[in-house]
Amino acid sequence: MRTRRASVVVVVVWSVAIAAVLVAATQVVTFRQAVIGRETLARVQARWAARAGVEQMVAIMEFHLQNADPDDPMAVVRDMEEHAVGEVATGSWDIRHFLDGIEWAGPLDEGAKLNINTATRVQLLNLPGMTPDVVDAIVDWRDDNDEVEGLGAERDYYSNRSLGYRPRNGSFRSIAELELVAGAWPENVRGEDWNLNSRLDPNEDDSTRSFPKDKPDGKLDAGWSSFLTARSKQSQTSSSGETKLPLKGADAESLTKRLGVSAEQAQAIVTYGNQANARPEAFLSTPLSQLAAGGGAASGRTGWADGTGGGSMGGGRTGSGSSGASTGSTRGGSGGSASVAGGSGGKSSTGSGQSATSGRSSAGRAAGATGGSGVPDLTPEQVRAVVRELTVDDFTKPVPGRMNINTVPEAVLKEVLDMDPRMADAIIARRKSRPEGIASLADLASMSGMNPQVLSQVATQFDVTSSVYTVTSRGRAASTGTEVEVEAVLDKSEFPVRITTYREQ
Repeated sequence: MRTRRASVVVVVVWSVAIAAVLVAATQVVTFRQAVIGRETLARVQARWAARAGVEQMVAIMEFHLQNADPDDPMAVVRDMEEHAVGEVATGSWDIRHFLDGIEWAGPLDEGAKLNINTATRVQLLNLPGMTPDVVDAIVDWRDDNDEVEGLGAERDYYSNRSLGYRPRNGSFRSIAELELVAGAWPENVRGEDWNLNSRLDPNEDDSTRSFPKDKPDGKLDAGWSSFLTARSKQSQTSSSGETKLPLKGADAESLTKRLGVSAEQAQAIVTYGNQANARPEAFLSTPLSQLAAGGGAASGRTGWADGTGGGSMGGGRTGSGSSGASTGSTRGGSGGSASVAGGSGGKSSTGSGQSATSGRSSAGRAAGATGGSGVPDLTPEQVRAVVRELTVDDFTKPVPGRMNINTVPEAVLKEVLDMDPRMADAIIARRKSRPEGIASLADLASMSGMNPQVLSQVATQFDVTSSVYTVTSRGRAASTGTEVEVEAVLDKSEFPVRITTYREQ
């Protein structure tokens, strides 16, 4: 009897123990599933909070496309900065970026960088750590032939090294693509910004404790990616919100309505537009009467624009160029025959008998003056409209973007573009002195040291607005603090705004 009772007790004890183990295991599994579910829910909340930040930027861009103010090109930037931090019911977003080592609220303006598809050899060589062989390899990658340039590399080089790819022989589509070019190492391209998100992440500011190796100074050294972009593009929409008119083939009636010019002036613009090398920038340096008479622009794209002349904008390390049309002083000595601020004497002849430092548009002529053709010259306001509303770009295909004079950092102006430091400082001071920034490139004509020739060159590579922004939105769930980062490239060159690239991490 006692043996039977003992057996029952043992069975009961084991049953209770097994039940307890099963209950505990069930609780552990249930708890783990609950944690996973909670984290999954938090990530969803963080993701949509980040996406809400992106949609907020889209809404702001579309509002300013439909309510464009040509006198306030920085309005859209100010609004995006104001809404860079926001909340939804289940989380919050934070949008910021680093540029020129400084952290800024809001999206990154891709127009603040030099487009690698239009950068000249001289400009590329000015990048820190750049070498001539890599410059030639970059040119070989983007040109449309298989002929090796200098120390560059073409199809045979990549094939012989069994790399599994060949040069694109076309435009770069991203800065990450630059790492495929012979001699361009990721350390040079990315610097500390290993994920190319333009934000200073914890692992990018902790010295050698985690990859990549960095300098823990609270600043982001993004290597070449801080100077170069492949995303910027020219917009067919002007800062007034209107579709730009073609300079070549434009009709006089449309010009009269859009630009506020007389019928006689409109016809003179049409006449000039039919010339082979007609460009809107020419109106900044040459009177309409002279252009209509076939006199051509007083200044060309000397060296700086196409990289063949060796000249630099307003001075620089590259010298004065062989054409004798240098636009300013160099750091190593005086410039050429058309000295700007810092050159020998501060003034020089422009070749047309006018002062190079007159500071007036249309080569310094008084508004309304007429030349030998009898056509009234454009007023300053009309020049502003011409530069803003006319274009020679072919928008049937993407056009690499010009840099935004209102957002381009000091390092790009001075180090990459090799601009005279005093001129660069003056531009930066000018745009900082007014919330709307520089509303028109023509406004730079009154700046000390700026002559019509330099201004015309500036206009070949700069604009006052941008059409592409990279939004790096970090969403944070209110429940757990879980974060999800969304990176979206927004193209506001036309309505509606398009998301051209999207990435989550």
